[in-house]
Amino acid sequence: MMKGIVVEFLVTEYVLIDLETKHKIVAKAKGKIKYCDDKDISLANIINKIKIGDIVYYETKSNVFLIDSILPRKNELQRPNISNIDQVFLVFSLVKPRFTFKLLDKFLLISQKLKIKVILIFTKLELITQEQLNVFKRKISYYERFYSSYYLDSKKKYGLEPLYSLFKHKVTILAGQTGVGKSTLLNALTSLNLKTQEISLSLNRGKHTTKNSKLYFFYEGYIADTPGFSKLDFSDMSADKLKDFYHDFLIFANQCFFGYSCLHIKEKKCKVKEAFQQGLISNIRYQNYLILFNEIQKKSKKFDYKLVI
Repeated sequence: MMKGIVVEFLVTEYVLIDLETKHKIVAKAKGKIKYCDDKDISLANIINKIKIGDIVYYETKSNVFLIDSILPRKNELQRPNISNIDQVFLVFSLVKPRFTFKLLDKFLLISQKLKIKVILIFTKLELITQEQLNVFKRKISYYERFYSSYYLDSKKKYGLEPLYSLFKHKVTILAGQTGVGKSTLLNALTSLNLKTQEISLSLNRGKHTTKNSKLYFFYEGYIADTPGFSKLDFSDMSADKLKDFYHDFLIFANQCFFGYSCLHIKEKKCKVKEAFQQGLISNIRYQNYLILFNEIQKKSKKFDYKLVI
């Protein structure tokens, strides 16, 4: 058996890149595909539930490549239909569509849940003044303590050079509202000539320009071209578990009177609230936590986590 990574869906076939030779091949799926461990021990049979990013075993019969089995995924998304993500570039525009900390915190929450490394990307640098940039950087400075951030002018390719080394041996996806410049960034990085879309002024967002997810072999890693998103759905998340995915809260949570069961809202002797009151936790970050807590608490149904990109 040979091993490859799924990089593209065709109508009835799949494009793979062989992990050893790096050659592209087109393969069909067997009627039943095994879900197995790396020792080729079958764990279950599934029917053609293949995702972009899947590591698969494949073979050749009668000059036809056939996908035999899928190795276990370290993480996966439903929309886009992609798996085994190492890192996400969270892309935000400095102008339009309008940046909000609530949206940033929602992305960070889901990325933390899925154990995906986050890198912050801010585009359209050319459309703001230095003074406006300084104001924005002061506002975002708390988040930059925990996440690397880059400010780009993708059209002039300003600020791109430090990004190239980040792709090595990684599967990287770009996430963000439509219209923030994901396709423009990919074009600037890779010369893929992907379609881009101007902002709809009435909606303050772009129209979707990418219809299907696709992985490109790039700088010894893989970069994903994924559909734009319009909504973030929280699934199978109870309000009392929300705190577990705020890594900056966890720094103080072990000192709470109620320990890690503390919700950091009304409890007495809560070190997270004390840290917030002392300015050690951002006011915006904490207020967004309360908003998301209330939103999730109001939902009576439980869903599966889905990141829509």
